[in-house]
Amino acid sequence: MNQLLILLSLIVLTSCNRITPGSTLSEKDIKRIGEIGLLDKNEKIIRFYSEMDNETAGNFFTNKRLAKYWLDKDDPAKTKVSSAYYKDIKTIDTVYYAGATYCPYMKVTTKDGYTFKVCADGEKEEIKAFFEEAMAKWKSKS
Repeated sequence: MNQLLILLSLIVLTSCNRITPGSTLSEKDIKRIGEIGLLDKNEKIIRFYSEMDNETAGNFFTNKRLAKYWLDKDDPAKTKVSSAYYKDIKTIDTVYYAGATYCPYMKVTTKDGYTFKVCADGEKEEIKAFFEEAMAKWKSKS
């Protein structure tokens, strides 16, 4: 019974999370993202996805970079903030099927060897559009 309850909770949580235009983020979200160093003054978020709530997690691309964050209020040591400006990215590899329990993602590798994943989930067409638009931004800026 507990396993069924956990599974149903996960389905409900993940089904509410959608890829959204950056323009739909609240001022509070934009301020937080700027405060953690992921948004410059003239930078605009184009598409955004969160595995949880926006206060905890975010995956997005802007007119300048790809980025993700995980902010753990209970254990700050688990907080992770990653980004790369397009000009600094060497490769982007897409993984559309990452297993039954993981979101599709783009593996970003910078010219200095740093790697991180930018996740996005939803309908296949939405994921494809997110990945393709992010990669087009990178290609046009690199």
